[in-house]
Amino acid sequence: MPILQTKDLTKRFGAFEANKDIDFSVEPLELRAVIGPNGAGKTTFFNVIAGTISASGGRIEFEGRDVTRVRGSRRVHLGLAKAFQTANLYAEQTVFQNCRLAALAGIQGEFAPQLIARSTRLAEVDRVAADALEQLELAGVAEVRAGDLSHGDKKRLDIAIALATRPKILLLDEPVAGMSIEESRKTDVLIRRLAQKITVLIIEHDMDLIMGLSDSITVLHQGRILAQGTPAEIRANQRVQEAYLGGHAETESLGGGR
Repeated sequence: MPILQTKDLTKRFGAFEANKDIDFSVEPLELRAVIGPNGAGKTTFFNVIAGTISASGGRIEFEGRDVTRVRGSRRVHLGLAKAFQTANLYAEQTVFQNCRLAALAGIQGEFAPQLIARSTRLAEVDRVAADALEQLELAGVAEVRAGDLSHGDKKRLDIAIALATRPKILLLDEPVAGMSIEESRKTDVLIRRLAQKITVLIIEHDMDLIMGLSDSITVLHQGRILAQGTPAEIRANQRVQEAYLGGHAETESLGGGR
């Protein structure tokens, strides 16, 4: 059974349909990319799945349960977490403290920072936070103020924060955006490792990375699914080529080598 699926999923902003009738399913431990030209509705789609914004129509099922009307914080506790395009950090807190708050949310549900003092499972919270930092190779900067990190480390910390909630599905929205080639390659390796343990959905504009990383790809165009298939099938798809190269995107291409 798919771990996640949507049926006729639609999101409207006024009269504008950012997503329209999206039927989508992901298998457990699949690494699925969602791509498309600028304005295709990718981030909106992820936000609706994560519960950051509500759907206007259709249905979302997670592990066979209808979560369409379940609030985003509850979806995190159920096992569905999202890392954001722009790192969503407490800049004045340390790297470890940022992960610790997320671990507490995953273990005990919705939280406020003051609840840490009343937690009866602090040892488990600390262990989960430390493990998330280790997996993203951030243990060496655990006591550094989050606001002082490099851009690449901030992006990886945002992934670690999502990972610290112990998700079954991890949504990554442009995880290598703004990174140097070296940082991007490092993050690529780390995502591959994560995908061996949990289901990963990823939005990314780096087509070389996507084509080499993904098990399968869904292409959105003008808020609808244009195509789905393996990386090779998507690269060879004429409709996808036209969507990318027909004036709808200025900076993207379908890859083919760095």
